[in-house]
Amino acid sequence: MKGADAEDRALHYLQRQGLTLVRRNFRARGGEIDLVMRERDLLVLVEVRKRSSARYGDAAESVDARKRGRIVLAARWLLMQQPALARLATRFDVIAIDGDDRINWIRAAFDAGD
Repeated sequence: MKGADAEDRALHYLQRQGLTLVRRNFRARGGEIDLVMRERDLLVLVEVRKRSSARYGDAAESVDARKRGRIVLAARWLLMQQPALARLATRFDVIAIDGDDRINWIRAAFDAGD
């Protein structure tokens, strides 16, 4: 399963949980957000990680401080460009898919202060 396939799978999973897609693969200088979703009055910014092997750690562990910083940077750009989204509370989630292809949805995995 490649990165785009993992994102497709995560997107469909989150949609089945009642979230709606706002934007996919938002890129800003220095960072990217895989999935920008909405859950009622909450903006959910999702990092999707896939690891086929735990040799270098599991998928969730791969969202290190550097990666979180890049996601937060992209989030700030997104919210500056989309004032309507900036009015919503924001949550950073991680969808981790490990070698067994099971989805692990980690809600509020980190915050902008991490």
